[in-house]
Amino acid sequence: MPSYRELLADVKREIREAPPADVKRRLDAKEPVVLLDVREPEEWQGGHLPGAVHIPRGTLEMKVGNAVPDPRAPVVVYCAGGARSAFAARSLKALGYENVVSMAGGFGAWRDASLPVEVPPPPAGGAANGNGRYSRHLMLPEIGEKGQRKISQAKVLLIGAGGLGSPATLYLAAAGIGTLGVMDGDVVDESNLQRQVLHRTQDVGRPKVDSARDAIRSLNPDVKVRAYPERITPENAEAIVREYDVVVDGADNFATRYLVNDVCVLLGKPNCHGSIFRFEGQATTFVPGKGPCYRCLYPSPPPPELAPS
Repeated sequence: MPSYRELLADVKREIREAPPADVKRRLDAKEPVVLLDVREPEEWQGGHLPGAVHIPRGTLEMKVGNAVPDPRAPVVVYCAGGARSAFAARSLKALGYENVVSMAGGFGAWRDASLPVEVPPPPAGGAANGNGRYSRHLMLPEIGEKGQRKISQAKVLLIGAGGLGSPATLYLAAAGIGTLGVMDGDVVDESNLQRQVLHRTQDVGRPKVDSARDAIRSLNPDVKVRAYPERITPENAEAIVREYDVVVDGADNFATRYLVNDVCVLLGKPNCHGSIFRFEGQATTFVPGKGPCYRCLYPSPPPPELAPS
């Protein structure tokens, strides 16, 4: 049975290696190189090559297709000292990647050469080793540290805390949206409880925004909550919507839907719209300037008798 050193030597004969200086030259020349860091999360947190994509070696084969969808893309894979990256490069070749090199000496050699290093800020939610509240997000290459940080900085306004707004609010809060605005002028009624999952029996008679605030804080204290115990109107719409990045429209009437649409178009805010009637539903995202708006699709509301709330 070959030793580890013999096995590593065999692997290195099958792949191509490049010294850190060569990798730096390619980056300076603006070559479209994908830097792939296959170290563990705690190593990544200690510093990494600027612009690198992080996929731990243990999940490389499973996740690399999302991070590097083109098998012809030039890839430089690195680890701490060059061993794990050599095995990773061989695996990538087996998966059909045609232009892969392992960085000789790994991150240690890069750092010893005094080449630029990027040190990420502490992970969102205190997940120092990927074990915190958002650890499942951090594992996804489509989100990761950078994506979770964007989520934690986002501001989302929810119009309505009822049947549509309730689950949307809970999932956005669980995901770690930095600021949630909840706008609703109603109070909790007993008939709401079978579907409006933000609210509890003890909340009957309370303003829905107060019940929503308590539910959000209980679920995720990281989230800042702004409560608006009022309906959106032509007088307040622009000032409130302007403060947010995205609007979630869970309104239960057409007048509000058209108003939300119009202010989102005016301010260039994405409008995530949902509606439901009995067992039929619709969900659409309208992004101003990148497609039609709600009023484009439905220039006028249907007669009231055809659209009961």
